[in-house]
Amino acid sequence: MNKKWMLSGVALLVVVAGIGLNKHNGAAAPSIAPMASVTNRPALTVRTTSLRNDQWTRALAANGSIVAWQEAIIGAETSGVRIIEVRVSVGDVVKKGQVLATLARDSAQANTAEAQATLKESEAMLAEASANAERMRKLRDVGFISEQQADQASNNEKAARARMEAQRARLQASAVRLGQLQIVAPDAGIISARNASVGTLTQPNMELFRLIRQGRLEWQADLTAAELGGIKPGMKVTLTTPQGQPMRGQVRAVAPSINMQTRYGQVLVDVPANSGLLAGMFVSGTIQLGEQAAIVSVLPQSAVAMRNGTAFVYVLDDKSQVHERVVTLGQRHGDQIEILTGLAQGVPVVETGAAFLVEGDTVRVVNQAARPSASSAASLVSVSAVAAQ
Repeated sequence: MNKKWMLSGVALLVVVAGIGLNKHNGAAAPSIAPMASVTNRPALTVRTTSLRNDQWTRALAANGSIVAWQEAIIGAETSGVRIIEVRVSVGDVVKKGQVLATLARDSAQANTAEAQATLKESEAMLAEASANAERMRKLRDVGFISEQQADQASNNEKAARARMEAQRARLQASAVRLGQLQIVAPDAGIISARNASVGTLTQPNMELFRLIRQGRLEWQADLTAAELGGIKPGMKVTLTTPQGQPMRGQVRAVAPSINMQTRYGQVLVDVPANSGLLAGMFVSGTIQLGEQAAIVSVLPQSAVAMRNGTAFVYVLDDKSQVHERVVTLGQRHGDQIEILTGLAQGVPVVETGAAFLVEGDTVRVVNQAARPSASSAASLVSVSAVAAQ
């Protein structure tokens, strides 16, 4: 046991002597230098850029739906009549006045025939009353009858004439009802919905068809009050179809009021005929706000990061450290984005890897050639991040 304690004491003396020797020679602890090296090592290898001026045509991007210019709801003008024929279906192109459906005509035809017969009877009674009144007037003139008898005959003639006129009106009403048994298109267009079925009885306010008048469609976009203020009828619009094809349009109208619930107003854009678009499609578009190009300050979109709805960039100081700078964004064009406020010309900005940086990080900057024009800026390839070793 004593020998073990002696050996332990010798080992402890050797360690203490070694530490003292290192201090005497001025050598630092072996673990301190590597820690300092890790602390000073760059977090990322990046490229830098700065604001540059470019010429853009002012435009406003928006989303909206394709809707019918005007949609006519077609129903029957008479109720309780059975549908016996439907001639059109959804998607059919129809002309104004074209028959869409036919209702049962038997009862209406019988009523019309009865009205015609009654009218003829009334006309015969009027002829008899007129002849009798004429005879009475002649007899009164020669003194064979009294004035009262002549007046009574004249009144009978007037009553017969009134009955005939009333019956003629009933015949006209019966003819109108007979014509209502054919459901016709009120305008040319495209059938967008059909609820009519053979055998169904018509009901009041029953919708049988929907018609997109003249086949015209329009793009309906919801915009804020600030955005609506810069839009005028006649402005050019470029729509992008769901297939990715561009299509030209024109602003037809701008809403004169804002929806109190949504705080948005509508812009209506005419869609070209035979566009291939369908009502209900969701389409994006760009409204050209002016013909003249404006000078704007832009950065690559890769240089802008977003956090909690706030846009910011990382600017570089002379010690290769990065600092967050909040910026206000404008329009986007290709891979370029407009910077409205928050950044001055000539300030170096981290172009790639902003999502991997935090305030105060040290980076290694890779020099690069002059930036290409906006048309070829999309061809730049970002430098990949280099992890700290």
